[in-house]
Amino acid sequence: MAATVACGLAVAFDRWFGEPRRWHPLVGFGTLAGVVERRLNQPTGSGIARGGLALLLVTALPMTVALMLQWLLPEPWLTLAGALVLWLAMSLRGLAEHGEAVAEPLAVGALERAREQVGRIVSRQASALDDAGVAAAASESMLENGADAVFASLFWFLLAGIPGVVLHRLVNTLDAMWGYRNDRFLSFGRTAARLDDLMNWVPARLTALTYALLGNTTTAWRCWRSQAPGWDSPNAGPVMAAGAGALGVTLGGPAPYAGTVKVRPILGQGPKPDATTVRRAIDLVTQGVWLWLLVLVLTSLLALLAEWAVTGGVA
Repeated sequence: MAATVACGLAVAFDRWFGEPRRWHPLVGFGTLAGVVERRLNQPTGSGIARGGLALLLVTALPMTVALMLQWLLPEPWLTLAGALVLWLAMSLRGLAEHGEAVAEPLAVGALERAREQVGRIVSRQASALDDAGVAAAASESMLENGADAVFASLFWFLLAGIPGVVLHRLVNTLDAMWGYRNDRFLSFGRTAARLDDLMNWVPARLTALTYALLGNTTTAWRCWRSQAPGWDSPNAGPVMAAGAGALGVTLGGPAPYAGTVKVRPILGQGPKPDATTVRRAIDLVTQGVWLWLLVLVLTSLLALLAEWAVTGGVA
């Protein structure tokens, strides 16, 4: 029951306050990770070993604090601390705000402003995107970041408490910073990238299942099975294929990046995306969170009833 209460409080904090505008712990962590990477990511020696050492160094202190909170805090302070940590780790309201910032100008034909806003949340070359390309980029970002920033945080908190959600968020941040397939990070960032893939494997599939249940289930399931294996990410593929199928639109396909066009498989089935698709993707993530909370509440109530029956409520 305590974990359910903590998840509910975290979602409430996110809804009321959104992301902290100043002094977010992840900003400080990112600064530290950048300093350590510049010191250790050298051309001599094993890049994989240096990357693994860097990961251990930057996560040691926050994980020590997380473990101390989990082991030393009594209830109800542990529940409150868990809710605060989970609130800082997940970003449902922030995700919706970034998506709406793209959908609003796109809906009124302000393509340049929509391009500017989508460039804040994706790495592709926004200036080369048309209306459908902007909508696709934003919708894909909503679906994928819903898995990484929202559902995976909930999963790891439920599985391993404060240490679980902290480790996942730190590793996911390092993957975003170091997980590039270029000369600088190909070896150095491999440990963070592989650990992030491992930690997101189950949450990604639970997210894909959530999207399928809340949208066009048959199409989502078919797209997940047939299209996800062709995606270059083992976790983003199921999430975005199921999400596109659930929304009944076509995502994926060629995407412009600086100096090149990346050829990607087609995901989903249906018409091209538009501003409405971005908003529907936001709704899909939001409804998924409420579904998870409902399942948690029902599970907790069933556990309480079972305990009541065993301890003498029922002969």
